[in-house]
Amino acid sequence: MLLASTPFSFYAPPKLLSPANPSHPLKRRDIATIFSTTTKSPVSLLQSPPRKLLATPPPGKFVREDYLVKKFSAKEIQDLIKGERNVPLIIDFYATWCGPCILMAQELEMLAVEYESNAMIVKVDTDDEYEFARDMQVRGLPTLYFISPDPNKDAIRTEGLIPLQMMRDIIDKSL
Repeated sequence: MLLASTPFSFYAPPKLLSPANPSHPLKRRDIATIFSTTTKSPVSLLQSPPRKLLATPPPGKFVREDYLVKKFSAKEIQDLIKGERNVPLIIDFYATWCGPCILMAQELEMLAVEYESNAMIVKVDTDDEYEFARDMQVRGLPTLYFISPDPNKDAIRTEGLIPLQMMRDIIDKSL
């Protein structure tokens, strides 16, 4: 206590905030509101409330019962390839999180309407059938395989989003 009793002491008690001078902004608020984490900033007051969904998203992974392009398992695809076919088989390897795959799905639906009985279009989810996708050497999404009904012709493989006219040309001229 020697330092506190001498006139040259450097010890000073902390000053408390009091409403003595209300013009100072810090003195108008108490310490609890200054250091509180629940106060709203002016930016958060301007934000809009959360949006409401206009319609609930469809259940499933972008595959519905009324779609013409059906989702198949690896076993079903292998049975299709080995079996007898008289139409070309188009296999779409996709993922639900892939933006170009969703765009490709729309184009494939249009193609399925156009080639309803002249081509068979199926899709494989690479997240569900990752071993099959690895065996088919799928590196990028979407990947399409065009398989001719003639077993002597090689399959045509495309990777990435391709135009609808290019798919028509492959089906009409190459298969």
